[in-house]
Amino acid sequence: MTDITGDGSSARAGRGSGRAGRRGRRRGPGRRALLTGAVGALALGTAYSRREELEEWWWRYSGAEVPRVAGEVDHPGAEWIPASSANLRRASRPRDYSIDRVVVHMPEATYDITLRVFQDPSHRASTHYVVRAADGHVAQMARELDVAYHAGHRGYNERSVGIEHEGWADDPSYLTDAMYESSARLVAGICDRYGIPVDREHIIGHNEVPDVVRICPGPHWDWERYIEMVRAV
Repeated sequence: MTDITGDGSSARAGRGSGRAGRRGRRRGPGRRALLTGAVGALALGTAYSRREELEEWWWRYSGAEVPRVAGEVDHPGAEWIPASSANLRRASRPRDYSIDRVVVHMPEATYDITLRVFQDPSHRASTHYVVRAADGHVAQMARELDVAYHAGHRGYNERSVGIEHEGWADDPSYLTDAMYESSARLVAGICDRYGIPVDREHIIGHNEVPDVVRICPGPHWDWERYIEMVRAV
């Protein structure tokens, strides 16, 4: 081998030294390692998502139910006044259907009449909660586990909690401080339980449900005040 370096090293040795030098200068993982790691992370994320999806389907169709206690309520201080079982669907939310919305209603009726209507099996509608105007008292008519028929839209029924507020959409006298304060505490608890963001995208009026013609909770409902109250709880 011809000596071209003048110091006794060969050209091949020089190339070897260069490679060694380059190896010594590397910092962090190489491109192949990064790509392999990214693909692995993506596969892991996809597998986790698929597992969640499969678990959701299992809870929907296996006939299994989350254990429950008769008369138990989800909101502290609520009074259990059950709606007719014909007006809701037993479920195991959020294991079978994720909960990501709260839907605000006004029933166009008094508190007592609202309760009686949802206890009528021929009505085919219900709600999770009813809030009384005079003092903010809360009745729970369906467990949050279950799908109440309140939104007039199957997808929104399955993914939301419905709250009726005593009164009429065109009569602001029912929108008392006691009602707002009680409802805000109720919604704050729901949002905390299911990780629902406290904003107008996730706390909506019945009139904002797609393909549903409704005006409730009406033009007098103070959304800005209400959202701030929920955030302040």
